[in-house]
Amino acid sequence: MNLRHLQYFQVLAELEHFTQASAKLHITQPSLSHAIAELEKKLGVPLFEKKGRNVRLTKYGRVFLEHVDKALSELSKGEHKIRELASPNHGRVDLAFIYTLGPHFAPSLIQSFTSREEFKDITLSFHQGNTQTLIQELKNDTFDIAFCSFLPEEQEHIEFIPVTKEELVVIVHPEHPLANQDSIDLKDTAGYPFIFFNEASGVRPIIDDLFAQVDVTPHIICEIEEDNAMAGLVSVNYGIGIMPRISTLNHFQVKALPISNPSYERYIYMATVKNRYLSPAAIAFRDYVIAHCQGSIK
Repeated sequence: MNLRHLQYFQVLAELEHFTQASAKLHITQPSLSHAIAELEKKLGVPLFEKKGRNVRLTKYGRVFLEHVDKALSELSKGEHKIRELASPNHGRVDLAFIYTLGPHFAPSLIQSFTSREEFKDITLSFHQGNTQTLIQELKNDTFDIAFCSFLPEEQEHIEFIPVTKEELVVIVHPEHPLANQDSIDLKDTAGYPFIFFNEASGVRPIIDDLFAQVDVTPHIICEIEEDNAMAGLVSVNYGIGIMPRISTLNHFQVKALPISNPSYERYIYMATVKNRYLSPAAIAFRDYVIAHCQGSIK
């Protein structure tokens, strides 16, 4: 059904006069008459009847008008919403980040962005998850931007821009035999029970590679998804773990040991889908992150 014809019908129903309606619509009267005739042919009922020089709605027209008013109103709201979302100053950006960024990096970045006068009216929504989940949802158009680990197999579809570094540490209970050390060689962890991130975690391949470099097969007793769960298990001396040094570790009864061997660099990336439309608000946020984080990865 022609949307323009519905708009013509709505105006004619309001004014009940072909000449006045065609003038308001800036079309000729024959064009308006043709549009209404096409609607009536489509519906199979008369929508208007003559009343002297004017017209009035038939009972069928009155019923149809109720639904046309609702439909056009919803379309107008939708148009307004889309324009709002696409606005560079009042748009919305759907963000996602891995769990380790929740305590400090993401809040600090968001606070600094929204404190800028030109960005204060941009709405940001937040989601968390592991890297594989975030990348899949990014590809599904659930998010505009995700902060996560690098996935080499996604290079064809995803643009990964490094935005910060993240230190990995071995965490142990304060009464653990390794707790008397100030740093640790991963060779010295051989034989101790480990709590590991599961294979969906973006940091898992990095940790696996670190153990491969020192020729150690870790004794994995359980796998988890989220960082605080690992810290919690280590705090009850269930095992030891390797995880990013995040601020919430201060709230757990654990000791964080820097890794002295092997050497490594762990980056966090801002991910977007290549060749996909980004709203002006999302572009503004992306460009701000690039400018804001340039110095932190050198």
